[in-house]
Amino acid sequence: MAATLAHRRRRHAVSQARLARAAGRALRAVGRPRSRVEILVVGDGKIRRLNAAWRGVRRRTDVLAFPLEVADAPAALVGQIVISVETARRQARKGGVPLATELDLLVTHGVLHAIGYDDRDPVEAGLMHAREREILSAGGRRPPARLWRGLLA
Repeated sequence: MAATLAHRRRRHAVSQARLARAAGRALRAVGRPRSRVEILVVGDGKIRRLNAAWRGVRRRTDVLAFPLEVADAPAALVGQIVISVETARRQARKGGVPLATELDLLVTHGVLHAIGYDDRDPVEAGLMHAREREILSAGGRRPPARLWRGLLA
């Protein structure tokens, strides 16, 4: 199993199976097919508190990733990913994409962060977003370019 999931915002319909598939696809694409991540789906309040506690940023965000490489495990845990479904829903609406597509991106983004990608530098952000496009396009599914609108300066 590529992902262990916990969904704390039941008001928002989220396919846990789809989140797990997105995580598995991203892990395979980065050469970690036997690895796994833990995904927690929360609301804006919880992610705001986590962002303040762990990054010192007192505002909501769409996704947080916490690298946790546990190499001795049979299916190595590479990290934990926390997604605000409320922020994801707003971003999906603004970008004109289905919520499921936005969540695919956020899971992929979280996996990349968990294995070491960093998007704070504009050059690295460009590389990370290119890798996301490549992963999300696997199998002929071409995500709309507007999914990344506003992410790069």
